[in-house]
Amino acid sequence: MRIGLIGTGRIGLSHAAALAARPEVDDLVVADLDPASAGAAAERTGARAADRVGDLLAPGAVDALVVTAATGAHPGLILAGAAAGIPVFCEKPVAPTVAETARVLEEVERSGARVHIGFMRRFDAGYRRAHRAVRAGELGDLHRVHATTCDMAPPPAAYIAGSGGLFRDCHVHDFDILRWVTGLEVEEVFAYGANRGAAYFAEHGDVDTSAAVLRLSDGTLATLQGSRYNGAGYDVRMELAGTRATLAVGLDGRAPLRSAEPGADFPADDPWQEFWSRFTPAYEAEIAAFIAMVRDGTPSPCTVADALEAVLVADAADLSRREHRPVRVDEVRPRARAAHGAARGTA
Repeated sequence: MRIGLIGTGRIGLSHAAALAARPEVDDLVVADLDPASAGAAAERTGARAADRVGDLLAPGAVDALVVTAATGAHPGLILAGAAAGIPVFCEKPVAPTVAETARVLEEVERSGARVHIGFMRRFDAGYRRAHRAVRAGELGDLHRVHATTCDMAPPPAAYIAGSGGLFRDCHVHDFDILRWVTGLEVEEVFAYGANRGAAYFAEHGDVDTSAAVLRLSDGTLATLQGSRYNGAGYDVRMELAGTRATLAVGLDGRAPLRSAEPGADFPADDPWQEFWSRFTPAYEAEIAAFIAMVRDGTPSPCTVADALEAVLVADAADLSRREHRPVRVDEVRPRARAAHGAARGTA
């Protein structure tokens, strides 16, 4: 199997290493707008470096494409792969805006291309266990869900400027995994945001602290909290409570929590510091799933349609935060269609 990878930054290099370790991959070719970066990635992973990004998009060049380039390049590369008739793995997000995401979905569905979007939490052992537990009825009737995503330290100002904001950049993972674990849709969001740290968040219209209440399609209530400043460590967890049992994801010896109870010694190990080390097995598992999709011709485990639903919830949350009111997801859906239509009309 010949795999092409475009974009050899931090995420790209890590995915390249995961691809190179797979026995199914006979030939890994990496490319980047910076040829020196591609060359360095090839040397570190045992891959080949292409002279130009376009070399991987030529007919018959590769059997599948992995896109880890900058966000703005995602739509064009996904559609180029679809036009070439090859399966595509693309890191989230699909595109910088909902309108562009809708356009990509339209083209992908028209072509019948198989596109796997990289929401890695679907491949984390804890979340997969929770997914099975809900489906098997182990929790009884699900009554509430709580999700937490907190960075130990904030990203730099240059990143925040183009991130899309806390709900789109960070909590979109919570929105996707909430849908996947529960099998329910988010119908309404009431979100809050606060600026408790560096001024550059507010300067870019963003927040560094978040809280939200989400109403799901069967009436289940979910709550969400997030922060860019969680000094105890990187903290990603989910709690699902039902009439029979409560299940927690991410509650292990490295969770950045301390108990106030006498005699309780928790956690036992050093807390997680950042996302890659916390989710390395999940990243490796999602690459294995993509390769299986390419090899066996199976459907995508996380489609562009899934990604669009998650980002619609993120947009509803951001609108709620800015206008200080509850927002139904269906309210932003027609706005996405209208924006897409306007974009097509001016193309």
